[in-house]
Amino acid sequence: MAAPTPPPPADTRAERVLYIGCEGESTEPDYLNYLNERFGDGSRTGQQRFRIQPVYAKNGLTPAKVVAAVREKAREDEAWALFDRDQHHDIPQALKEAAEDATEVCFSHPSFDLWLLLHFQAFGGGQSGSSRAVVEKLRQADPAFRNFDKRNDKSVEGDRRKALETQEAMAVSNAKSLVSQCERGSCKANLAKTRAFERGNARKSTAAWAARSGHATDCPVLSRDPSTDVWRLLVSLGIA
Repeated sequence: MAAPTPPPPADTRAERVLYIGCEGESTEPDYLNYLNERFGDGSRTGQQRFRIQPVYAKNGLTPAKVVAAVREKAREDEAWALFDRDQHHDIPQALKEAAEDATEVCFSHPSFDLWLLLHFQAFGGGQSGSSRAVVEKLRQADPAFRNFDKRNDKSVEGDRRKALETQEAMAVSNAKSLVSQCERGSCKANLAKTRAFERGNARKSTAAWAARSGHATDCPVLSRDPSTDVWRLLVSLGIA
């Protein structure tokens, strides 16, 4: 009598699911889907498999609505919110509500476009919420982005995705440099928190939650110009 077939080994690398709220309806969801396709199975990182669920809406969302939307979708699961400085007036509200619910924040000043640019080059100098200079440099950085943000084309697909490939480490390095170059000398990228926070844990103050980016608790978020916290997401996922 043959011995029974042993059960398959338990999967010790169970899939990590992240709900990520997006301010835009094109650029950010496209980029997150790119991360899913390129790195989600863990073969390139040697890390846990992950699946990002972008949360967005037609015509976009304000920062506070980004946080509200992803909280509703994620419930008790891991939640992140991506939003920009632009000229929004509800960023303090968004940060407060994110801290209350332990929703991770990836804030970009002036915009998410800065994160794309940092894949190709460093960038500095206050932009006061305007993305014009960032977009102009991004168009010059790689032929795939030559027509970026023309005729409402802010997609991150096809050749644009190929242009980003293997550039993740540079983008992270450039973004971390912006933290350490902040005018408040106590802002240091090596103080940033990149491990996922258990949402059931005790809540933190708004200032402490915003400091997970490595900026000091007394560094006003709206003064972090230029900056982008998207690098924390990639490090958290083991991509860079």
